[in-house]
Amino acid sequence: MKIAHRGPDAFRFENVNGYTNCCFGFHRLAVVDQLFGMQPIRVKKYPYLWLCYNGEIYNHTKLQQHFGFEYQTRVDGEIILHLYDKGGIEQTVSMLDGVFAFILLDTASKKVFLGRDTYGVRPLFRAMTEDGFLAVCSEAKGLVTLKHSTAPFLKVEPFLPGHYEVLDLKPNGKVASVETVKYHHCRGEPLHALYDSVGKLFPGFELETVKSNLRILFNNAVKKRLMTDRRIGCLLSGGLDSSLVAATLLKQLKEAQVQYALQTFAIGMEDSPDLLAARKVANHIGSEHHEVLFNSEEGIQALDEVIFSLETYDITTVRASVGMYLISKYIRKNTDSVVIFSGEGSDELTQGYIYFHKAPSPEEAEEESERLLKELYLFDVLRADRTTAAHGLELRVPFLDHRFSSYYLSLPPDMRVPKNGIEKHLLRETFEDSNLIPKEILWRPKEAFSDGITSVKNSWFKILQEFVEHQVDDAMMANAAQKFPFNTPKTKEGYYYRQIFERHYPGRADWLSHYWMPKWINATDPSARTLTHYKSAAKA
Repeated sequence: MKIAHRGPDAFRFENVNGYTNCCFGFHRLAVVDQLFGMQPIRVKKYPYLWLCYNGEIYNHTKLQQHFGFEYQTRVDGEIILHLYDKGGIEQTVSMLDGVFAFILLDTASKKVFLGRDTYGVRPLFRAMTEDGFLAVCSEAKGLVTLKHSTAPFLKVEPFLPGHYEVLDLKPNGKVASVETVKYHHCRGEPLHALYDSVGKLFPGFELETVKSNLRILFNNAVKKRLMTDRRIGCLLSGGLDSSLVAATLLKQLKEAQVQYALQTFAIGMEDSPDLLAARKVANHIGSEHHEVLFNSEEGIQALDEVIFSLETYDITTVRASVGMYLISKYIRKNTDSVVIFSGEGSDELTQGYIYFHKAPSPEEAEEESERLLKELYLFDVLRADRTTAAHGLELRVPFLDHRFSSYYLSLPPDMRVPKNGIEKHLLRETFEDSNLIPKEILWRPKEAFSDGITSVKNSWFKILQEFVEHQVDDAMMANAAQKFPFNTPKTKEGYYYRQIFERHYPGRADWLSHYWMPKWINATDPSARTLTHYKSAAKA
């Protein structure tokens, strides 16, 4: 019941017959197939299979047609059962084009399988005791208070993206882990590309060829994500990434002859650069635009519930989550948009952070980009999922599309680095002639989401720091290393977040392996606005 917010439409608990202590619980957000979408999913053909999953499998119809599977429901996740029956678990996870976290139970072969998508867009946590008690949940908050006789403190950890795990199931409902396998590297072309509507891309790395391929793949990434029976909306910060998503999405909705207007949503404090930029884009593309204003008090008041929702105390993540949490709250309360598109993943994929200007070489920039993608599940993807799911919304992130991202990462490293002092140069020039978004937005430099929502004069993180100054005194800071030996907070802001986190999740600090920080520069604060690149731009 701790994760009821993720599925406000219905819920169900079900015991697995023949096994003691074996139970599924599921909260439903009805996005596809209103009638037969309840879980655990079971079909007549495979009475021994039980599936609980969260996600969207965009190629389920393609695969169904290709292999001639007979469906019993219209649920995208049913494909997992058919693929598993046909080719086993490894082939199944590799064939899924989409975002997912699942647990599959096979009572015939007495196996349990866990799986999670390449970038961990959908969350999954697991807890397991030495004597084989296994519990999994979409959010850690559903597991932390579980009591077990052999382990008073149950170790709860995120299940790694791009992996699946095989476990043996015993009659008493206990399990033993057999193996955990990494099934996909973000650079490798996914197996499901063989059964894709895109077909073959133009070969070679000539600039015009690459730009054309990127446009094809990006369009396709947005198009496949239209799969839903619910209304689609889009977050729009007025930055490059969300603007490209919103403009492409609007175009695709028109082509699909969807009857409603696309709602776009921007949040900020008064006179924030993001609000002005988002307004420009919305006017240009013709969306039904909503602006949500918040003041510093509302932002500060939301911190406690935001950190509870997030399950992290990472500084940039918390900062950037406040705006996203408040806008999700607004969407849920005031509109009927449920499926929300967003620009997450682009900065990691296309080297959008300002510190990439300082990369010693294209090869090191490439390595850093892949590291960021691998860690997305701890930072931006975590933020995007928890802040929206807290309000029963479902997020879709086309930049993290398997085909688009693996193609982008296959390009020569020197094509992807910042050029002429402008980050994401390749992405910008790809859409240069498309008139999708206004020119000045296409070439607008990066604003951190947590900074862009406030005026340049007084940024959101400055406001936060002033507030925290009165909450945490120097004596507390002096004692920080004793109190928090792991990931010791170096700033009062970090200390304040950590305190809130420990109140909700005592002793769970190791969910975060390290703080998010820029590289190649001596940064003590992760905000882009404190970087010299930004200061010189402000002077100009």
